[in-house]
Amino acid sequence: MSWKTIRLELARTPEFPNGSPGRVYLLRLPLDAEGRIDPVEFRADPELATVRRYWPNEADQTGYVIRRPGGGWALSYAVGDDDDEAIFHLETHPIRLGEYVTITEADGEQFPFRVMRCEG
Repeated sequence: MSWKTIRLELARTPEFPNGSPGRVYLLRLPLDAEGRIDPVEFRADPELATVRRYWPNEADQTGYVIRRPGGGWALSYAVGDDDDEAIFHLETHPIRLGEYVTITEADGEQFPFRVMRCEG
């Protein structure tokens, strides 16, 4: 297990049929040998699990990857859950090069992202 830096880029959507390398999340997470988040390591140092969101024509956002009360994971940029962006199946889905991750923005809109880099 080790902490990895993961680059997610917007995958194909109706608005972006070729995806968008300009819409990016950089995550820092502890992954096990199978590419799944390591909950023990996460609990040991949750402040190390970070996110940076880069979006054209918007200010960059920085925050944390958090475990939601009651289960599930989210990207959080401020105290409270008004701005949280949910990540589906982070606890069970491997994060590997070429895999897809679905992120639900705070307004409820879902977007697919592709793992373009996973290193550490």
